[in-house]
Amino acid sequence: MHFRFMRRSLLLFMIFISLQAGAQNTNFENDTVAIDAIYKHVLTESVAYDWLEGLCKQIGHRLSGSANYHAAVEYFRQIMDTIGLDTIYVQELWVPHWERGDAEQVRVISSSEGAFDYATLALGNSLGTGPDGLTAEVIEVHTLEELEEMADEDVTGKIIFFNRPMDQSLINMLNAYVRAADQRTLGPAMAADKGAAGAIVRSLASSTDHIPHTGSTNYRPDGRNIPALSISTADADHLSRLLRKGEVTVFMRNTSHFLSDKKSFNLIGEIRGQTHADEIILVSGHLDSWDVGDGAHDDGAGCVHAIDVLHTYRKMGYKPRRTIRAVLYSNEENGLRGGNAYADQALSRGEYHLAALESDLGGFTPRQFNFEAERSVFIPRFRAVGQWSDLMEPYGITFGPGGSGADISPLKPQGALLIGFRPDTQRYFDLHHSPADVFETVNKRELHLGSASIAALIFLIDKHGLPD
Repeated sequence: MHFRFMRRSLLLFMIFISLQAGAQNTNFENDTVAIDAIYKHVLTESVAYDWLEGLCKQIGHRLSGSANYHAAVEYFRQIMDTIGLDTIYVQELWVPHWERGDAEQVRVISSSEGAFDYATLALGNSLGTGPDGLTAEVIEVHTLEELEEMADEDVTGKIIFFNRPMDQSLINMLNAYVRAADQRTLGPAMAADKGAAGAIVRSLASSTDHIPHTGSTNYRPDGRNIPALSISTADADHLSRLLRKGEVTVFMRNTSHFLSDKKSFNLIGEIRGQTHADEIILVSGHLDSWDVGDGAHDDGAGCVHAIDVLHTYRKMGYKPRRTIRAVLYSNEENGLRGGNAYADQALSRGEYHLAALESDLGGFTPRQFNFEAERSVFIPRFRAVGQWSDLMEPYGITFGPGGSGADISPLKPQGALLIGFRPDTQRYFDLHHSPADVFETVNKRELHLGSASIAALIFLIDKHGLPD
């Protein structure tokens, strides 16, 4: 028997046996007692870490449209089946099919220090240079406004180097990422509009190292598009120093390309509510990942968090009042088609989402839940959840207004309270979108604390409901 099949079969058997142990007799009428029981159960009984190991080591990275993505859907469908959910199904959709191609190259061929290579990755959705690559002088910019102010004739035929570091003075590194991300998402298209031949972007990473990070760049469908590659933060610092000394010429090569759209799936499983089944509380992560590393923190951790909430309720014998639905989304990384397709289907079916939570910042120690909603419902609902802050404070959790998650954002116009799970951000962007995002970087206890925190909050919403 093949070793990987044996490991997978053993994992599913262990999960099945654990389900036979019987439900705990928990007092769910007392919130403090129930939350304490949820944390104790998850921290001693959860198999989410084992699920994540299977995903990362048996399947690995899983860009939407790839064979690995489809294997991951089946992997989690089987796990959902062992839990005994009331409903399990897939939602069919079509996703962009982008492939990285050959190993990329960024080589300085003329500078004050001679010639050498930098560590590089093509940005997601990047076009290729063609097999012969391209060679051009490099111009450094730090903001999109700086590029916009340059004359087109000074940009034409050049490689634009976007080099704005993440702000190390900020405590929350998610904020630092957001403030630096426009150079990756929008910069190459802007450079193309001004006649540039190519773009090099500083990796959106919080540490200084030699690991390049990928991530999507957004081209204009009706615009002129150019190849866009990232280089590591250490190499970006080096290139900037070279440019201060004089002119630098770079050769860059990648063969990235799009193929025809491919069929993909969102994976959905739920426990039907006992008294308010038409009110849905959604917990989610995105199943796709970039084609480097294991996609362990981004977003394998979020996927196992979502399924573990339902697993925990089943094991503890909790029968929710409302329908608790786990959704593993497709195509968050380079298109968001899974989130949009799910919201469209919910609207067409007349489904009502009371709340929707996404875990998409890794498996680190839980710190906060952020909440957002349409203005008409946000204030009463945020006040309602705020009443539970004292219940979560002993577990190191705070509540605050703010963003939620990309996949659940299309549900906002439908009136759902959107919730972003916010673990500690200090290490996440060292790994994010890079070959370093592997299973070995996940701490079992921190991952399970995330499951417990989400399960506790969803329990409170389910039990008490939310005002209109």
